[in-house]
Parts: sequence; C-alpha cells; structure tokens
Amino acid sequence: MRPYGDEIIMGWFMNTAELLIACLENEGVEYIFGLPGEENLHVIEALEGSTIQFITTRHEQGAAFMADVYGRLTGKAGVCLSTLGPGATNLMTGVADANLDGAPLIAITGQVGTDRMHIESHQYLDLVAMFAPVTKWNTQIVRPENTPEIVRKAFKIAQSEKPGAVHIDLPENVAAMDAPGRPLPLARREQTVAAARDLEAAADLIAQAKHPLILVGNGAIRANASEALTALVDKLQIPVANTFMGKGAVSFENARSLWSVGLQQRDFVNCGLDRADLIITVGYDLIEYSPKRWNPEGTLPIIHIAGEPAEIDSSYIPKVELVGDISATLLALKEHCTLSAEPDAYTATLRESMVEEYEQYAQDDGFPIKPQKIIYDLRQVLEPKDILLSDVGAHKMWIARHYHCNEPNTCLISNGFAAMGIALPGAIAAKMVYPDRKIVAVMGDGGFMMNSQELETAVRLGIPFVSLIFHDGGYGLIEWKQNNHFGHASQIKFGNPDFVKYAESMGVKGFRLESAAALIPTLQEALAWDGPTLIDCPVDYGENLKFSEKAGKLVCQI
Repeated sequence: MRPYGDEIIMGWFMNTAELLIACLENEGVEYIFGLPGEENLHVIEALEGSTIQFITTRHEQGAAFMADVYGRLTGKAGVCLSTLGPGATNLMTGVADANLDGAPLIAITGQVGTDRMHIESHQYLDLVAMFAPVTKWNTQIVRPENTPEIVRKAFKIAQSEKPGAVHIDLPENVAAMDAPGRPLPLARREQTVAAARDLEAAADLIAQAKHPLILVGNGAIRANASEALTALVDKLQIPVANTFMGKGAVSFENARSLWSVGLQQRDFVNCGLDRADLIITVGYDLIEYSPKRWNPEGTLPIIHIAGEPAEIDSSYIPKVELVGDISATLLALKEHCTLSAEPDAYTATLRESMVEEYEQYAQDDGFPIKPQKIIYDLRQVLEPKDILLSDVGAHKMWIARHYHCNEPNTCLISNGFAAMGIALPGAIAAKMVYPDRKIVAVMGDGGFMMNSQELETAVRLGIPFVSLIFHDGGYGLIEWKQNNHFGHASQIKFGNPDFVKYAESMGVKGFRLESAAALIPTLQEALAWDGPTLIDCPVDYGENLKFSEKAGKLVCQI
C-alpha cells in the first residue's frame, strides 16, 4: 500500500482501493470476510500490508453471515466483500439478514468499469438498485476523493439505531484511480435520556397498573441494558418475557422471568400476556413478534422504551414513548418509580409450571433423541458465557423455548429475516470474536447443507467449534406447519451424505450419536477438541405435533 497521512500532503497519492482500506482501518475494522474476484483485484492488493485480516470464505453467503454475526456480537459493523454479478447476488441473503436482524454490516462489491455501464455488459447488474431494498443506505463510489465521506457515512448509518446493512459499490476503473484524501475523524455520540415529563408519565402508568409485564427485545441487548433492566425488574417485581433475540437480557433464573415469547402456538408465557394490563416494551422490535399476537384490538396500554421512536402499527400505539439510551432511561425510570410492588404470586405459579415441564426431559432416554432433551443437555454442558448459534428450522423453535440464558448474546437466533444457513459461518465469526468461549452451531440437516462448505474455512483457519446436526432427513419445520394446516406433509423429505465421513473428508472430527445417554459425553469430548467438530444427532420430531396439541389445550387460570 502506498503511504497516507502526512505523506499525502507531501505529494503522495493512493489509488481509491488503497484509500478505501485506509478508511476501513480508521474505522477499526479487524476482518473482511469474502472472496477475491477480477473486479475487486485492487481492493485485495490494497490489503497487502494492511492491519485488516482478509478471511477467504468458500461462498459469499458465508462471508455475509460471518460479517452479520460479527456485527451483532460486537456492535461494530462487520465487513464483507464480493466481486460483481453472481458474487454480489450470493452476498445478498446475509446482507438482508443483517438488515432485518439489526446487525451493523458493510457490504462492498466490485463492479464493472463506469465506461461500460451504459451498454449490455458481461456480468453487469445495477447493484445499487439491487441492494436498495435490503440496506439502510447504499451508494457507488464514482469520484475517488469522495471515498472518506462515503465510508464514514456508511459506518455511521450502519451502527446507528436501529443498526443494519450498508452497501458500497466500487467500479474497477475507479478503484485504480489516484485518490487524494485521508480518512475522516470519528465522531463521538453523546448519551441521551428520555424527557423528565415522559419518565413521570411512565412512572404514573406503572403505579396504576395491577398486572404490568415487561417485553424485552434485541434492542436491549444492543444497548447493553441488561444490568439496568434487571435492576428495574428487581425493584418493581414486574414479570419479564423476552423475544427470541432478547434472550439473556434478564437471566432465566430471575424469579420474575417468564422466558421466551414468540412461538406461533400459545405457551405458558401467553398466560402472562393475557393477564397484563400494561406492557412495558424495552428494545422491542415488531419484526420478531407482531403486537397483533398479544394486543389484537390495540387497546392494551404500552410504554415504549427504545433508542428510536415506535414503529406505526394499529396494535402498537404507546401511551408513553421513552426514546434515548436504553440503559440510562431505565435507570432514570427506576428512580421515578417509587412503588416497590409485592411479588405477584401468579408469576411464581406460572414459573413453577414452566420449570416442571423443562426439567421432565432431564432423564429422557428415548432414541432418536427428543429435541427438548438435546437442548436440556446442551444447557448443562455449556457455561453461562458460552455461545449457541441456532440455524433456522424446527430446532429453532425448540431452542427459543428451551435453551435459557443467564447473559445476553449467548444464544444467537436469526428472527427478523430468519435465514437458513447462518449458524455454521456465524459460529466461525463468534469464535473469532470470543476465542476463549465454547461455541456450538445447532442446525438441521437442511440448514447444514446450505453452508457446510465453510467447515473447510474453519479447518484452514484453525477455528474450533461444534456443529450439532438435528438429523431427521427433511425440512422439519415445514412438515410441522403442513401437518398443523392440512393434517399431512408433502415434498419435505431428502437424502443426506454420511455426515461423519463428510466432516472427516475436510479434516473435521466427526461423531455419530447412538443413544441419548451418549449426548453429554460426546458434547464434552467435541468441545474439548482442538479444532472444528461435528455431531450427527438423530432427532425425534414427533414432539412437534405433541407440543401443538398440548398448546391448543392450554387454559390460563387468570
């Protein structure tokens, strides 16, 4: 890379690709996930000698998912890179996932030269138009000197509430042009707190409510608001439920925790929602669990606490909006609330039922293994700070219901875009962010085969984590829904390779479970292995319909 900084003043110039990398370094970028291509040659060359490590993946979708999970865990935008055409289209699923899941991400694509965009041209697509629906902002670098402004704006937008994806398109001839300029200084954002009059109004509503309930979402995780939220819950003794992506915002062991809400079937936590006369949402995102499911008439009073104003929805019309830094706002609200309520006996009764059902699978020895048993054993093996990543499928529903967290960002579920294939590449990024933690990627056999090629990436990089496959030979979630709707299933079965041999062919240590009793010792051995491992786990998805039947008979004693 040619010099920059003071040396630019002395007459040195970088090309645009080199200036782009200098700007990314200025933003604190550690990794770029992606594939080299003809139209991003100058960017790849500019990385020579850079402090940024390029992670060569086996598919652009895997690269985008890695950047997605990196952004979700760190709060700093993950960066992914592709070439033009098919490389860019491959990138889009992970970009869309980050955008809807609220993870900061910067996608950079190569592009044909500006001299051939006006005619039909090999591999040319209008990528700015294509990425527009799946990003917060996107643009093309046309003038080299604009690069610092574009990069600074991209990171500011991607990392501002609600975080999401930004796309930068770089034509190959522009990448090679001389580019005067230098990275822009980073701006510090001041902490904001909701207005005092709004805090007083919220405190009054809480004081008047007989059965308030807190519904916490991923925004509270992004805001690092767990400590402040727990302090409020403990003072006011208000029951709290979390969305799938809000797991761990309040420990599942807290006596006021009603665990996760968001299943399409009714569950114990719905009894708490049915009884509530005030809902306090904290970092709640409508995309995860529609308010029409818990406030269909739009009559339930709501206090909205978030980093941005409430979305417009006829079932979500807050009485009070507390917009600002969530932690600071929660602590301020705690001081305004003078009432220290007595614990509600109903919450304790509800928790007893939930815990009793959860514990009943501890000694289950059925084989194939029940999903509840697999998840119960996972919780026993993993430490509170270890990270489980769930792919999308029937297992996701069971993880959302049964895998409980003491701490935030220890169970990652894609529940905005809900993209299959995220868990395995996401586990690689998670281990890079937290090398001292154990990482488990839980996938169905369908989701595993969508990005299984990234096992080679893990082997090449020496990244240890466990791929746990729920093996049922079909698209189990769709089978579940078909049976619920039509009483039968169709077009959902497929064949699989021998997963153990498949893993071993790429240098991954493979295990195949033959009994429920083998699950915990196999998990322990796999987690201790100094490299990526895979566990082939036959699963009994007969439990899906049993749960649906049970949920349909649930009667709340309100």
